[in-house]
Amino acid sequence: MTVESVQPEEPRVRELPDPPLAGGGVPGLGHAGKLVRDPLALLSRMRDHGDVVRLRLGPRTLYAVTAPELTGSLVTRPEYEIGGPLWDTLEVLLGKGVANTNGASHRRQRQTIQPSFRNDRIHEYETVMVEEARDLAERLTPGQTVDVTREAFRTGVRVTARCFHQVENIDELAERLSTALATVFGGMYRRMILSFGPLYRLPFPANRQFDRALAELHRLADEIIAERRAATDRPDDLLTALLEATDENGEPVSHQEVHDQVIAILTPGSETVGAQLMWILQLLADHPEHADRMSKEVESVVGDRNVTFGDLEKLTHTRNVITEALRIRPAVWILTRRSVAETELGGYRIPAGADIVYSPLAIQRDPRTYERHLEFDPDRWEPERAQDIPKYAMVPFGAGNRKCPGNHFSLAELAVILATLIPKWRFEHVPQSDTSMRFGITLRPKRLLLKAVPR
Repeated sequence: MTVESVQPEEPRVRELPDPPLAGGGVPGLGHAGKLVRDPLALLSRMRDHGDVVRLRLGPRTLYAVTAPELTGSLVTRPEYEIGGPLWDTLEVLLGKGVANTNGASHRRQRQTIQPSFRNDRIHEYETVMVEEARDLAERLTPGQTVDVTREAFRTGVRVTARCFHQVENIDELAERLSTALATVFGGMYRRMILSFGPLYRLPFPANRQFDRALAELHRLADEIIAERRAATDRPDDLLTALLEATDENGEPVSHQEVHDQVIAILTPGSETVGAQLMWILQLLADHPEHADRMSKEVESVVGDRNVTFGDLEKLTHTRNVITEALRIRPAVWILTRRSVAETELGGYRIPAGADIVYSPLAIQRDPRTYERHLEFDPDRWEPERAQDIPKYAMVPFGAGNRKCPGNHFSLAELAVILATLIPKWRFEHVPQSDTSMRFGITLRPKRLLLKAVPR
């Protein structure tokens, strides 16, 4: 008998234990109430119960991954695909677009949109970003109380729509889209956590408001598509690429697929950039010393001319401010996956079909990873300090092969806006502002108002 023959076998997956149940649940609702009322409090304590824990959302079980290395496994292993309560809820908005499909359909759709997000193509969007940033900076007046919530959404919508769809009547579109998005993304989070399906079809005022806003978003997408189909001269942009794309049989893709792709690019792209810009401006109002450093840096690199993409690599403190804001206040704060087979994760059994959640907000604020984890410290991203941060401890755009394809676009957009705005204006808090977190599908301040003070 050989030594190898007496070695114990690796335990089969079904013989592994279930992850521990997170504390704080209540009968009937489980953890759903806390995830609605104060999700940050629950998420920040989950790792105390384990690297993988179970949550109860009424009758449903949700598996939560809390450790960076296991987050890496979740987003890179083929046993876990896009799915779960987040994507199930978003389907009423996104349909079967690139963000929430899997397999061959996702690969084909991604191949269609990916050229629009290549680094060389993003440089073509420089003019639009600079124009919109200058327009924002020039609209402000000394001492004005700025509704940053409104202005950030407006700017995000305008940049996305102009770069990818070259939409006419951009002012009207921006107003309609930002208003509808605020309602839809707020209502979707509650529906994701509290699965009261039939109740959401009853004619309550909140339900009617949600349905009207959702219908408005779909109507806007159809109007954009109809306008382009009627055009005799189509520009070389993402919308034209979608209209000219073919399926696996060489046939033009359906109107519904084009519609879903337009929604998938226009709505999350505008919402997440807008929300992230709000957080950055709020943090700079809290920490004016970093705004001053950014202003001096931009002046030394750019001077009196417009910022260009060629300048962005030299704006190191500006980049560090953006990265630290993405860490401590990520617009994309919760993501879900679904297991396609029974698997092992962190030494625990994960059943086939299980819904799994991870939170960039919780992972990026973990005191086990980050010293002074709640402190806004852009200098932690200086190379000599950043090298000690684990690979999957910073995932504001997701990770793996389903990482957001627009991450470089979003980072460039934020840098251009800030490099244009901050050298001209300081921002100060006003008493009417409410900077507490509004947890929806995205994370943003409830109502951010700041006073604009010229430099």
